[in-house]
Amino acid sequence: MTRSLERVAAATRDWLNAADGPLILGLCGAQGSGKSTLAAGLHQMLSQEGRRVAILSLDDLYLGRQDRAQLAERVHPLFRTRGVPGTHDVARGIAIMDAVKRGDPTIFPRFDKGQDDPLPQGDPIAAPLDLLIFEGWCVGAAPQPAADLAMPVNALERDEDPHAIWRGHVNDQLSGPYADLHARIDRLLLLAAPDFSVVRTWRGEQEDALRAQRGDSAVRAMDAPQLDRFVEHYERLTRHILIEMPGRANLVLPLGPDRQLRAMS
Repeated sequence: MTRSLERVAAATRDWLNAADGPLILGLCGAQGSGKSTLAAGLHQMLSQEGRRVAILSLDDLYLGRQDRAQLAERVHPLFRTRGVPGTHDVARGIAIMDAVKRGDPTIFPRFDKGQDDPLPQGDPIAAPLDLLIFEGWCVGAAPQPAADLAMPVNALERDEDPHAIWRGHVNDQLSGPYADLHARIDRLLLLAAPDFSVVRTWRGEQEDALRAQRGDSAVRAMDAPQLDRFVEHYERLTRHILIEMPGRANLVLPLGPDRQLRAMS
């Protein structure tokens, strides 16, 4: 991760020097790719250089269980599971970014994954900022062509979304409210996994870390079959991102299965 951090820090310094006002950096990468670690390292490095930096995670914009249950009733049962576009408070994210751009103080929400609900209080963020790092697994993602939605990519889609209602709504969200959110990103960085097959392993390592941090009695840990199904919610869009985003991201960091930076052309 050291090489990745050095490469990102150098690019971000250039972007900051050229920016007229606060810079919003979008950091996209599959689950377990090291986004949070990279964002924290960049925050620390640039803060030590005198920059005013904050991190907003897309995960902290998740809707709570009750809101997702209502979405599941209204649109499709698969929306009970957090993760895909449609399960975030996009309006809150837009409001936060607009406040940052105006130089106003704001509050960042925080989400408790163990309890699967937002924390009752967020974190106050002082203003003005030089850099907002907005990190998440589908940050900056673009919608797919409608024709690509027809064929399921895994058993979850085949068995639980045979009429493409769930994945169609996800795609509509990317065309609508998420496009408005992503339009506020000034520079886009992609941590590119070698392929989707490594994501299950990476996500399993995250689950192990969460269990160790919270304790077995305090966390809703998933067993292997549950985790397999959970990751399938992310498969379609992760595959699409790895194909589509490299052509337009401002910086692409190709990763190996060990999350280390591969040689860049």
